[in-house]
Amino acid sequence: MNSPAKVAENYVNTGLGKMKLSIPKMLVLGFLAGMFIAFGALASQVSAVSIAAPSVGKLVGAILFSVGLMMVLCAGSELFTGNCLLIIPVLEKKGSVALMLRNWLFVYIGNFLGGLFVALMANYGHIYSLFDSKLAASVVTIAAGKATLSFSDALIRGVLCNILVCIAVWISFAASEQAGKILGLMPPVILFVLCGFEHSVANMYFIPAGLLASGTYGIAADGLSVGSFLLGNLLPVTIGNIIGGCVVVGCGYWFCYLRKGK
Repeated sequence: MNSPAKVAENYVNTGLGKMKLSIPKMLVLGFLAGMFIAFGALASQVSAVSIAAPSVGKLVGAILFSVGLMMVLCAGSELFTGNCLLIIPVLEKKGSVALMLRNWLFVYIGNFLGGLFVALMANYGHIYSLFDSKLAASVVTIAAGKATLSFSDALIRGVLCNILVCIAVWISFAASEQAGKILGLMPPVILFVLCGFEHSVANMYFIPAGLLASGTYGIAADGLSVGSFLLGNLLPVTIGNIIGGCVVVGCGYWFCYLRKGK
């Protein structure tokens, strides 16, 4: 098992490799990550509807959602929220701010396309008709709840979410065996789902899925629109995710383990 200091040291080269990926590779790997997170999100929605006890359904859903990040880290792909840790090689002067922003932009676009792809396939494949279309109603309700959060609530929940996501990534890098990576990354992800925090990439699936299901199944949802999705949720959650992952975790661990001097 790698120590936190060793993880920080190793991530400098790992992050630099991410920054140097070609744009097509960033887009494809970002698409895969967005798709993996969406699969976990969809599974969590199915469990919430199929399990009668709400508390049990939410716990099972949180566990299933963590499978998405497991696929991202173990199968290999690029996730915007995890890549907020790229601030570490930047602070070490091994990578530039421009390269970091380039990675964030194209991975973010890829993530968005991957999440949207799963939402489209689930909607037009009539996955949401499960349980006499109760799944569709739940999908719309979840999306509306996220799209109608206040800007400050969405931002704060985004900060808290990506602290835990980046800790999950950090723990996975500490393990040398696949099983250790999986067992290490799951608990922080389960925590953020149970606590109702906001993950920008997951919302690239959750809210478009609600918008699509609302139209397909004729389910009205006050406050749910493309505008409320992009400006009311995705914008503040993305800012919050950057603060939580880049500033709190990335800068914090760089300061403690890599910064020269006291």
